[in-house]
Amino acid sequence: MTQHVTDPVTIETPTAASRRGEWWRDAVIYQVYPRSFADSNGDGIGDLPGIRARLPYLKKLGVDAVWLSPFYASPQADGGYDVADYRAVDPMFGTLSDADDLVHDAHTLGLRVIVDLVPNHCSDQHEWFRQALREGPGSPLRERFHFRPGKGTGGELPPNDWESVFGGPAWTRVTEPDGTPGEWYLHLFAPEQPDFNWDHPAVHDEFRSILRFWLDLGVDGFRVDVAHGLVKAAGLPDVGHDGQVRLLGTQAMPYFDQDGVHDVYRSWRRILDEYAGERIAVAEAWTPTVERSALYLRPDELHQAFNFAFLGTGWNAAELRDVIDRSLRAMNAVHAPATWVLSNHDVVRHTTRLAEGDAARGLRRARSATLLMLALPGSVYLYQGEELGLPEVVDLPDEVRQDPAFFRDTGQDGTRDGCRVPIPWSGQVPPFGFGTVDGGPSWLPQPADWKHLTVEAQEGDAASTLEFYRRALAVRREYPALGAGRQITWLDSPEGVLAFRRDSERGSFVCTANLTAAPVTLTTPGALLLASADVEPGAETTVLPGECALWWAA
Repeated sequence: MTQHVTDPVTIETPTAASRRGEWWRDAVIYQVYPRSFADSNGDGIGDLPGIRARLPYLKKLGVDAVWLSPFYASPQADGGYDVADYRAVDPMFGTLSDADDLVHDAHTLGLRVIVDLVPNHCSDQHEWFRQALREGPGSPLRERFHFRPGKGTGGELPPNDWESVFGGPAWTRVTEPDGTPGEWYLHLFAPEQPDFNWDHPAVHDEFRSILRFWLDLGVDGFRVDVAHGLVKAAGLPDVGHDGQVRLLGTQAMPYFDQDGVHDVYRSWRRILDEYAGERIAVAEAWTPTVERSALYLRPDELHQAFNFAFLGTGWNAAELRDVIDRSLRAMNAVHAPATWVLSNHDVVRHTTRLAEGDAARGLRRARSATLLMLALPGSVYLYQGEELGLPEVVDLPDEVRQDPAFFRDTGQDGTRDGCRVPIPWSGQVPPFGFGTVDGGPSWLPQPADWKHLTVEAQEGDAASTLEFYRRALAVRREYPALGAGRQITWLDSPEGVLAFRRDSERGSFVCTANLTAAPVTLTTPGALLLASADVEPGAETTVLPGECALWWAA
């Protein structure tokens, strides 16, 4: 496949939004899952020094910011989303000094750093929770969590019918210091992740302090994990039915998306605004509608929210057009940027998700989906390895699995390990330059055929997915009609084809995406900038191959 571009562009050209401030409105943000990005000491686990050493790669890729999944002190019951100490780096990832050095080097390269914040729950090894268990019923520390007596004659039943996202009841009964069965505590995820009680002022105070700690270190913002889950409905009422996990994000639940969360984020916004450099917060908020997600982004709350509606839309032109329209309409109503994402650390990689059993089709659609996404107004999130065209690893042996959902009878299907397999950098055999010694093990095994997908193998190959991403991000920086702005103009197009126009003070841009399997002939709208597949533009008309997207300077 070849790429068609106009005159060479300069990667360092700032985006329109960054020139006028509010860099986050059209930023391209790259998610790093630290365990799987780069291993500096050969122990098979990625770490902060490894990430720091690879920052020039991300600069060359052309992203604006790096989002780091949790690297805090943790027993790793849920990949670091069970935090034992929010102000400490887990030794497997390095030290606080390593974090400081990483932020410094990123800023030197012109990259911003966003870190994960996990405010809904902590680890059962967090000192607050451990002390609450030691002190028993009536302990003031128990008020910072959701401890409740059980139902039934002997308190043997959970306090309500809430279900864990990972399956089973959302409650675990403790053994009290005297050895007797005692109260139950709430955990909307794993039992090792007790939920904080955000009705308690000490919880608010603690997280305001945590925000300042990392802002003082220099981070540029936070991705707020389970941003919709902090506040629970008064009285913790029953839902009234099982199968709740299958309805998450589609129906109202008494433990998610309660209106009280917005007061929390208003207080956080005041802190963020105290700091120079436009620090931001991004909500991971699963809500029933994009309109509910937009409420998190009112001018005095958070800056962005992940667009799960877009991520969850299949390869269907009409459905994609609808979700794009709804997303822009909802975000424009609160003067917030839309966000667009195709993959992350919790979902099947889109190269596989779109494949329908055909790997070549999956990569073809993935490249096309990337151009469509990057042409939309707002901010874009990339997940590590998608720029290499990495597929989901679907055949991991049971004995190497580490996703806690895999070990539960119900709930999530436990497939998250497949998108977390370490990145292949170089060489012919695993771990493909991920660690310091080729042939040594990585914490999750890499497929042998990834030798064709390493950074080294794709570097300089104009037809490779890596070079395709680099060129796309460079063109996006060069053309202010890409990313910036708040709207698109749909153009007439055949069924199964999406075509829209973007205008700016420096020119116009057209994106055409053929989602059908058959070639389609369209009027040539301008000079071809970039194509996801091999295309020969005509003076009057151009044949778009099946499952192909193109960018045009109109």
